[in-house]
Amino acid sequence: MEAYDILQAVENNAGARVLATVIHVEGHAYRKQGALMLLMADGSTLGSISPGCLEGDLAAYVPGVWESHKPQMVEYDMRPADDFGWGETIGCGGLIRILLEPLAGELLVNLLVVKDRLDHGEAVELIRTYTDGYSDISYALRGSGVEEEWGSAASAVREPFRLATRTLFMPKPRVIVFGANPDAVPLVQMAASSGFRVVVADWRESFCNAERFPGVETMVAFPETLVEKLTLNERDYVVIMSHQFEKDTAFFRGVMAYNLHYLGIMGSKERTEKMLEGFERPDWLHAPIGLNIGSEGAFENAISIAAELIAIKRSKYGAGVWSSSLTHGRDVQSFCSW
Repeated sequence: MEAYDILQAVENNAGARVLATVIHVEGHAYRKQGALMLLMADGSTLGSISPGCLEGDLAAYVPGVWESHKPQMVEYDMRPADDFGWGETIGCGGLIRILLEPLAGELLVNLLVVKDRLDHGEAVELIRTYTDGYSDISYALRGSGVEEEWGSAASAVREPFRLATRTLFMPKPRVIVFGANPDAVPLVQMAASSGFRVVVADWRESFCNAERFPGVETMVAFPETLVEKLTLNERDYVVIMSHQFEKDTAFFRGVMAYNLHYLGIMGSKERTEKMLEGFERPDWLHAPIGLNIGSEGAFENAISIAAELIAIKRSKYGAGVWSSSLTHGRDVQSFCSW
């Protein structure tokens, strides 16, 4: 479950009651530091922090946390060798601390601001500072430059006895699929389900519409105009798969003016080499497209391409949230892998 989807539910669902955040992990755990889960008033959940063995126990805390309007930290220690109940059930053997926060007041306001900034393509950092154990938390947001800072070594802590956690929220990476043919349908579905913001682009309105591609953005124009309208940037993933060489080439020549995060071209090596004439091959170009799994047909090809997109997304940013703990003069940084 992507952090963005949880923020969307916070914004739209009045039944959202408690946000659960993994704030500390020692040893092996199913989810890493920064993982989020939403606990609802009706007992349902959104997202996960375990294979299903902790969610039921955490649900019992929801009424108390919501009614008290106070956060609470819950610890699960599966490290003892004789703790067969937890060890066999959860299959981890680590220690996990989970912060439960009522979705109201300052936290709610800050999460809605985070959601709005993500919608505008901005990265934003949520800083929690604990002033009385875990029952009293102050919140702050920081936007400009946080992505670059997190991309390097964590900064030193100037306040030696401060206890705080930082969570970096990243916008959903955008996948642009040029070519609205039938074989694009499974790829678009898989990419959208894997946490990407998907845009389907084509020059044929009868192919490129919400009826054929529900739940994602569509953009209709000829290749040269599409490139201008898309406002490409270094975070974008582009897949070229219209199967019409002239149109693919025109779109390719337009996007090569930008420094993309990923460009995948469907087709033979010979076809791609012909498109590349006059261009140096950048390291973010992937052709043949997709992971080599011996795929055949539209569905298997979509799996291959989606797997490559996910692999590249994980290698740099994780999937939407990075988290670190600042405690007693030490800066312990990790990122959550969704």
